[in-house]
Amino acid sequence: MQSYRHILLAVDFSNADRLVVERATNLAKQSQAEISVIHVVDNLPISEPGYDVLNSLDLELTEVLIDKAKKQLSALAEELSVPEQRCHLQMGRAISEITTLAEEREVDLIVIGSHGRHGLGLLLGSTANGVLHHAKCDVLAVRVYDD
Repeated sequence: MQSYRHILLAVDFSNADRLVVERATNLAKQSQAEISVIHVVDNLPISEPGYDVLNSLDLELTEVLIDKAKKQLSALAEELSVPEQRCHLQMGRAISEITTLAEEREVDLIVIGSHGRHGLGLLLGSTANGVLHHAKCDVLAVRVYDD
């Protein structure tokens, strides 16, 4: 069995990320693989153009979210010794951004947290489930529990 060479760690900056990070770094050490990190900021629904106040609030909130995510991603990258060129902050739909980046960077394993949703949450789908079904590489869904 061939070892993994490039692992993509998908983080959402929740409290449960610690376990996901730990699993990815342990696998990287065992396989002597490099790690890339991705965080995706969801697109916010931009208000109708006629409502300038709401539109500017959406844009301001987006800027705040992106700024906060940049800081968190930078801190994680420093902690893991991941160079800037392997840190990715994307905006869009998490499933497509993660799987697209994995293909572009020739990743052979995606490590992502799975909250194990049930009921309506399962019906609506999860990011981990979507990545699992759309990725062209292996996916490790790490079971995490919400606090």
